[in-house]
Amino acid sequence: MPKKSERTRQRIVEAANRLFYHKGYNQTSFSDVVMAAGVPRGNIYYYFRTKDEILEASIKYRTERIRQMLDNWSSKYRTPIERLHRFIDILSDSADAIMRYGCPMGTLNTELGKNQDGLQAQAETLFKVFENWLSDQFAELGYAGRASELALRLMSQGQGISVMAHVHNDPGLLRREKEHLGHWLAQLAEGNDACA
Repeated sequence: MPKKSERTRQRIVEAANRLFYHKGYNQTSFSDVVMAAGVPRGNIYYYFRTKDEILEASIKYRTERIRQMLDNWSSKYRTPIERLHRFIDILSDSADAIMRYGCPMGTLNTELGKNQDGLQAQAETLFKVFENWLSDQFAELGYAGRASELALRLMSQGQGISVMAHVHNDPGLLRREKEHLGHWLAQLAEGNDACA
């Protein structure tokens, strides 16, 4: 069982992670994190000296959760096409959050990319974990020579769908575009390399 100090640190990271998604990194203050985590303000400095350090811990936390999820999918789903379809199911699984806040990875990278390049470079790792895993799936599906390109295409399509569904607050758009992606993946599985 984790020590009390480890549990407190984890509570801070999880609270900050939610706030960075819901409010944005730059709109979240130390006080917001303290209040959401339920720790005395003075105690937070024992774990983190700056908000940037909290963000770094939050990115590591998210990255680890993504890796665990992808490992689970790799074990649970027998074929690469099943795994790829599970990936696009994120759009429907997260529909409510996407409508309200957008994609957690996309919004963070966009926000930091405006004038916080060092932090954005760290946040980019969230995408890289997905890209590498998706590349492996496309390679196993028979597209080894184009696996990275197809992974980026799928990620780009997913991000575009998330942005437009968020902008229009339209779950129907999200559902239709997810179905379109599903048809594209089915065509790839049949050896028909049609564009998405």
